[in-house]
Amino acid sequence: RRSPPAHAKTMSDSKSPVTIRTRKFMVNRLLNRKQMVLDVLHPGQGPVSKATLRGILSKKYNVKNDKCIFVFGFKTAFGGARSTGFALIYDTLNDALNVEPKFRLVRNDLAKKPTGSRKSRKELKNKKKKFRGIKKAKVGGGGM
Repeated sequence: RRSPPAHAKTMSDSKSPVTIRTRKFMVNRLLNRKQMVLDVLHPGQGPVSKATLRGILSKKYNVKNDKCIFVFGFKTAFGGARSTGFALIYDTLNDALNVEPKFRLVRNDLAKKPTGSRKSRKELKNKKKKFRGIKKAKVGGGGM
């Protein structure tokens, strides 16, 4: 029996650190944010969670509230060990709420996902179009 090659032992090491490199860093003053491409090196591990990445970025860029950090669009390179994605760091939480799309706010627990199915919400909206004033609020149990 042959012993496994030397590189096989390093692949199974799950305690190897995660390294983050930033590319295309830009300070966007119009939207009050810093934006960058992230290269995450994670040899011997699976893809790194977004919460972990937010924590690392908050230390690196001295961000007090890591709800202001949005990481998304990660693709893992073939063979693993490297992922590439995008990061946005807003100056304030209010800037993030004004600029970010709603689905990303929902992912960061800054907005609530609408309840009910899409079809029932659309039906309720169209039903409310037929009424005016107080009667509109009574249809479907609440304002929209």
